[in-house]
Amino acid sequence: MATTLPNSFFSTLVVFVLVASILYRATGEADDFLVELNQSKPVREKLSHFRVYWHDIMSGRNPTSIQIVKSPTSDGFGTVNMIDNPLTLGPELSSKLVGKAQGFYALASQGEVGLLMTMNFVFIEGSTTAARSRC
Repeated sequence: MATTLPNSFFSTLVVFVLVASILYRATGEADDFLVELNQSKPVREKLSHFRVYWHDIMSGRNPTSIQIVKSPTSDGFGTVNMIDNPLTLGPELSSKLVGKAQGFYALASQGEVGLLMTMNFVFIEGSTTAARSRC
C-alpha cells in the first residue's frame, strides 16, 4: 500500500512557493519590459493611416472562416470561428492582397450582440511588412 504525504506538507509547500516568489519579485532586478518615460522630453511617434478590406469567407471551396465551436443555443451564444482572412486594398476579393487577419471571433453575449475578437494583422505588402498589429 502506498503512503501519502499529509495535507499540511502541501499547504506548507504552497505557502513557501508564494512567499519565495513575492520576495524574489520585490528584490529582483527591474524588468526590461517596463521602460520609464522621461516626462520632460516627449517622444515623437510616427502615425500611419491605412485602409484595408477584411474578407470573411464562410462557404465555398476555400473558406477563410471556419466554425470550430457551434452554439448549443438558438441565440448563437458560444459560437467560435477561427479565421485566416485576406486583407485587400479594395472591396473586391480580386483586389491586391496586402496581408492576412489571423485569429478567432466568438459570440460572447446571451442578451444582446456581443462579439469577442482576437486577431493579428500580418502584412505582406508595403512598408508595414515587418509590423504586426494586434486587435
